[in-house]
Amino acid sequence: MAIMESLSTLPTLPTAIAALLVLITVTFVIRKLFDRKKYYPVAGTVLSLLYNFNNAHDYMTDLSRKYKTYRMLGPFRSEVFSSDPAVVEHILKSNFPNYGKGGYFHNVMEDMMGDGIVNIDGEKWKYQRTAFTHEFSSKNLRDFSMAVFRRDAAKLAAFVSDSITKNIPVDMQDLLGKRTLATMFEVGFGVELDSIYGAKEGSRFCVSFDEVSSLILLRYLDIFWKIKRFFNVGFEAKLRKHLKVVDDFMYKLIRAKVERAANPDYDSSKKKGDLLSRFLDLSDKDPRYLKDICSNFLHAGRDTNASTMSWFMYRMCTLPHLQEKVVQDIKEAVQLKETATVTEFLEKVTDTRVLDKMQYLHAALSEALRLHPPVPVNAKYCFGDDTLPDGFSVKKGDLVSYQPYAMGRMKYIWGEDAEEYRPERWIDEDGRCRMESPFKFPAFQAGPRICAGKEFAFSQMKVFTSVLLHFFAFELWDKKKPVNYKTMITLHIDGPLNLRTSPRVRGKY
Repeated sequence: MAIMESLSTLPTLPTAIAALLVLITVTFVIRKLFDRKKYYPVAGTVLSLLYNFNNAHDYMTDLSRKYKTYRMLGPFRSEVFSSDPAVVEHILKSNFPNYGKGGYFHNVMEDMMGDGIVNIDGEKWKYQRTAFTHEFSSKNLRDFSMAVFRRDAAKLAAFVSDSITKNIPVDMQDLLGKRTLATMFEVGFGVELDSIYGAKEGSRFCVSFDEVSSLILLRYLDIFWKIKRFFNVGFEAKLRKHLKVVDDFMYKLIRAKVERAANPDYDSSKKKGDLLSRFLDLSDKDPRYLKDICSNFLHAGRDTNASTMSWFMYRMCTLPHLQEKVVQDIKEAVQLKETATVTEFLEKVTDTRVLDKMQYLHAALSEALRLHPPVPVNAKYCFGDDTLPDGFSVKKGDLVSYQPYAMGRMKYIWGEDAEEYRPERWIDEDGRCRMESPFKFPAFQAGPRICAGKEFAFSQMKVFTSVLLHFFAFELWDKKKPVNYKTMITLHIDGPLNLRTSPRVRGKY
């Protein structure tokens, strides 16, 4: 169910509640007038955000052009939004202990993320962070992941080839979403989702997984969500149903793996390099803890990678001359004959040394991340009163959000061509893709919480997109149809991304 369809099921706010919100807001403003501390300018209220919901990120980008940092007033707290790299560095690094998930975000996301790394603070977070960092740097997980990337990229190419034969469009966003979920699932659980995808149980899991990601956002918009959850009505009833499908499916796989590992006849030398197997060696066998770890990996990895690749492919279609530059970069890196098969290509391209040569592809993906960051707004909870680098104050309980989407469009950060998709901005004089400050480019967060799977993500995206662009040429199926985002936690394209495909080389698929 689309997010806008979900929103249409919410009841309109009664007049009395609206009046109460206005009264609370006015009271809040009057209190600030008597406060001697320096606070950010008020750019609006939560009501104005709701009014501009369909184009929320562009609305907040316009506000960011006027104010680097500003406040939106709500009935219970003030929320600060910033596109200032200095503020981003302060909350993500300089004063990191004062900004985190807190109870507010943990409560909203607990049913989906539990006590996984994305949803926790403190010692629990430190332990998981250390474990994830170690695992993502291990050769075992890296080799296992590359083998999975190779198989799933081959299936991706086969699907596109079949669409050419049938002369039908490819919904690239849907295809990348499914294949990325399959990849993350196998890397997470050591089980090929395709092997159970055709079964009723596996199909239900895939549908419910998407529904949970969509429905959980409504909790940020509906102040009555806890009441609805208690009475199991409205969107909370639907969310509970889909959560049960996802949880039951994951618990079943976890129990099977735990029981197999506990079997005295189990040959540990045949153990796979998947994340679940790795964490079974590092921790206790609590199924809920293991489910939370794998759930965080699935949601964080699948949505972000699929979103980035979808926007990248859209940009390749709207700028065909850049598509050709990326194709040439891939050819120079792999050094194969045009008659090479997909299997031969993938054997070569999953060598990390070959992937590293694809510097222009890396730059083009980085540029897609700059303009279409998977998480367009990232909020932190303020644990104690603080003064930010520009001299303005925030209070305990405020939400402080940095805005990767708006930041990518700020001329004072990226220059006069900030809104132009130009991969060359990432290429240095030696032809290498340069590194930018993560506080200027926080697509992977920054500081202690910087994404431990950043290199994993780039490897998957480069394997998938290189095989697509090496073997096929792409253009929009309907060039007149506008492509916009859908306001969600992650920056998905609104509706299908239908592409027309044609063979680029003579290799066998």
